Amino acid sequence: MKLIITAPKGKMDSLIVADAAKRDNVQIIAGIGPRGRDYIGKDIGDVAMIGRSLGVPVVDDIYSVIEEADVVCDFSTVELGMEVLKACVKYNKAIVIGTTGFTPEQREAIIEASHQIPVMMAANTDRMVNVMRKLLMEATRELYDETDIEIIDMHDNKKLDAPSGTARELIESMGEAVGKDLVGEAVYGRTQGKNPREKGKVTFHAVRGGDTPSSHTIYFFGEGERLEITHHCLNWKGCAKGAVNACIWMSDKPAGLYGIRESMGL
Repeated sequence: MKLIITAPKGKMDSLIVADAAKRDNVQIIAGIGPRGRDYIGKDIGDVAMIGRSLGVPVVDDIYSVIEEADVVCDFSTVELGMEVLKACVKYNKAIVIGTTGFTPEQREAIIEASHQIPVMMAANTDRMVNVMRKLLMEATRELYDETDIEIIDMHDNKKLDAPSGTARELIESMGEAVGKDLVGEAVYGRTQGKNPREKGKVTFHAVRGGDTPSSHTIYFFGEGERLEITHHCLNWKGCAKGAVNACIWMSDKPAGLYGIRESMGL
């Protein structure tokens, strides 16, 4: 499987480069960086600091390399991600999108692209997180009508979007379990003053600070008891492994919109 990886200097993307470089069935053919970055033209192994060169360049023009690719793995920025999506549509290439923070209009454009090419949107490619989603769906089916549900997502101070893409996906899955739009009807934090809790609505809370690792906790508050389901991400290696696995899985798929759970059989 011939793979293009965007933003290879990023925290997540550098781990994707390291994981993909170890696979016998994956060939990295290029890295893509935003125009003007000082690492354009350098070797992707050196840019990702994996400890060795790979003989693969990082370029700022995806159109110069995309014809050779089977799949593009994009965990970059909203701006670069939309450019990459356009190139994938033009050249009929599969794409795995791990970038978050898209506007509703941009998400609609991604869905529209899936009518022409294979597209996977996966805010979190870690297997444990997706097992957590499965557990949450079951808990929600059993407890939604009798508990108050709240979610806290915790990230470092460089995290741009709130709530996190993972938090949104977890609540979307829980809504799927009970046939409700829990994200669309959600409360986002609480303003000061009187703000009583509304029955049946999930509340998102986003905590950002320092270099704290990613954590997500969902609370089911009952009378005299509380259930908590938590995942702590100590590093991003599990996500990187899942991202490369997803790219391999996507390499022979027809046009359509796919989710990470499908690739994991969850």
